[in-house]
Amino acid sequence: MRQIDKIIIHCSATPTDMDITASDIRDWHIDRGWSDIGYHYVIRRDGTLEDGRPIEQAGAHTKGRNTNSIGICLIGGADSFDYTLDQMDVLVDLVETLEETYPNATVHGHNEFSGKACPQFDVQAFFTED
Repeated sequence: MRQIDKIIIHCSATPTDMDITASDIRDWHIDRGWSDIGYHYVIRRDGTLEDGRPIEQAGAHTKGRNTNSIGICLIGGADSFDYTLDQMDVLVDLVETLEETYPNATVHGHNEFSGKACPQFDVQAFFTED
């Protein structure tokens, strides 16, 4: 089993009227020459949680961090924080579940490891609010 020490939150960088699926992202990533979708989970606009790449496999979502992390993608976030309450509720529940399974894992935004704005919010602050 992989040693997981990071949970990294991403966005699809798509407009609010574009409710794509994990299957859509898988197709995009395969078209780029990747072996599969880069994320382990995708959270759609209505809060539906979809599986992506199997958790046992390293993702392809954060350069230099894939071996020891789990990638979660929120649909949306093209230019701003535009996620639904359903998405954020599912994100919180998913992260809590993953933290139970991987108690040494810390939660991060993709923007902590790249020059991108993704996922359009401060993940550290969000997950430390009371």
